[in-house]
Amino acid sequence: MSLSLSACILLLKEHHLLKSSAVQNNIGTDMTGISYDSRKVAGPTLFFCRGAHFRPIYLAMARDNGATTYVAEKPYVEGNGMNALIVVNVQKAMAILSAAFFDFPQDDLFVIAFTGTKGKTTSAYFTRGILEQAHPKHVALSSTIERIVGPNPDQHFRSKLTTPESTDLFRDMRTAVDNGMTHMVMEVSSQAYLKNRVFGLTYDVGFFLNITPDHIGPNEHPDFANYLHNKLQLVVNSRKVVLNAETANFDEVYAAATTTTNPDSIFLYASAEFQPERSDITIDFRFESLKLDTNESTFKLVPVTDKAAALNVGNRYTLSLIGDFNESNATAAIIGAGLAGVDGSKAAPGLANVLIPGRMESLTVPGHGTVFVDYAHNYGSLKALFSFLKKEFPESALNVVLGSPGDKGVSRRPGFAKVINESVATAYLTTDDPGFEDPAAIAAAIDAGIEHDHVKVVTELDRAKAIAQAIAANGATDILVVAAKGADNYQKVRGVDTPWAGDLNVVKQVAAQLED
Repeated sequence: MSLSLSACILLLKEHHLLKSSAVQNNIGTDMTGISYDSRKVAGPTLFFCRGAHFRPIYLAMARDNGATTYVAEKPYVEGNGMNALIVVNVQKAMAILSAAFFDFPQDDLFVIAFTGTKGKTTSAYFTRGILEQAHPKHVALSSTIERIVGPNPDQHFRSKLTTPESTDLFRDMRTAVDNGMTHMVMEVSSQAYLKNRVFGLTYDVGFFLNITPDHIGPNEHPDFANYLHNKLQLVVNSRKVVLNAETANFDEVYAAATTTTNPDSIFLYASAEFQPERSDITIDFRFESLKLDTNESTFKLVPVTDKAAALNVGNRYTLSLIGDFNESNATAAIIGAGLAGVDGSKAAPGLANVLIPGRMESLTVPGHGTVFVDYAHNYGSLKALFSFLKKEFPESALNVVLGSPGDKGVSRRPGFAKVINESVATAYLTTDDPGFEDPAAIAAAIDAGIEHDHVKVVTELDRAKAIAQAIAANGATDILVVAAKGADNYQKVRGVDTPWAGDLNVVKQVAAQLED
């Protein structure tokens, strides 16, 4: 891979991003590397000065390591002797130039993208499961949990961000194409648009699953309007759009979709009993639950309109991943795969056995009830999870272990208190990626909104001890949810990814000790 300085200038001008340029050598000289991390620069490299924590010394280090051109929003003396491209927005410039450096790999992939406050990961895994049934070892994935860029185990990587930085994303796409991948399923966070990680990227199919207040705080979105605006950018940048007709703010979502997409390429889905408030829209797909318990669920998907019937995905489907809320996620996945050319006969077996690390994993502990481990990490996802469990176990007390991340997701904390008040008997407040915040202060912020007259609260900041206490105290018929971290094997503490055994592993260790 390489990119010439002249090509960079032309692309930046084309997107109205270039403010000025200073060329020190031959404008046609190729750069064979691209990076925003000075430690990864080797040889003639295009280097980006970006991020809130950027320091000019990083540019000096990149220059010393061989970088020949830098892109920044202002000149730096540390870049003297290098080519300088001064731009309006360095994150947008990085996305545009990264796509070009890796020779626009998205053009060689059928890209299906999901956004939503909850359900992105599950829907993405369901979709990949279906596509893999039709195209074995040809489906890449970019998710909160992992990135898959090839068919072999060593081409699966743990994710650090829901949506990677643009340079990393386009590198993954190029690697996937080179490894023979033909399709890619990806999650797209609101932060990806807020920080322009996917600027200029167009998806073949884009999904809007739902929205509830989240990611609002000092280091994230300033308010809900900004959060919604960034979520809507996915549907604006998709060739075909699939919308959950039951989402909040549906009018704004549908209006955004129609700004760039013909209504014939917009598909709506909803549960069988849902009645839209608007008379000018038609639901294209309806799903109806047929059987639901803690082992599996069966539902049917019914195409309603002619364009829905043309996808040939109407069928009965079975899920191993329990929860009535997952039938909606599975419906989205089936429609997405249908738009990629996979019919119901392939979708049903592809969907049936999909399991997701950290999603609705359970363990029965003799004498101490049933423990569920799930990534649910905001009001909407916890509300859906608790509602399902209360229906399945109406006579059981529901208890929870959870914490809230530091440095972000500040808006989640009152939401956690609200959902605890609605459903929980005992809440164990603990540590969950505290970052640079005090874990005790985070727990106290959640605790402040809990109604102590009917909810017992235990604060134990050592997560392993909190899980052990909760299981030991859980009654024989009680339900315990260990929420938010799922299969994560680290805790983010003061800028360091501190090793963590993983919630399910800790649950298993505690269960084994109780049986001894």
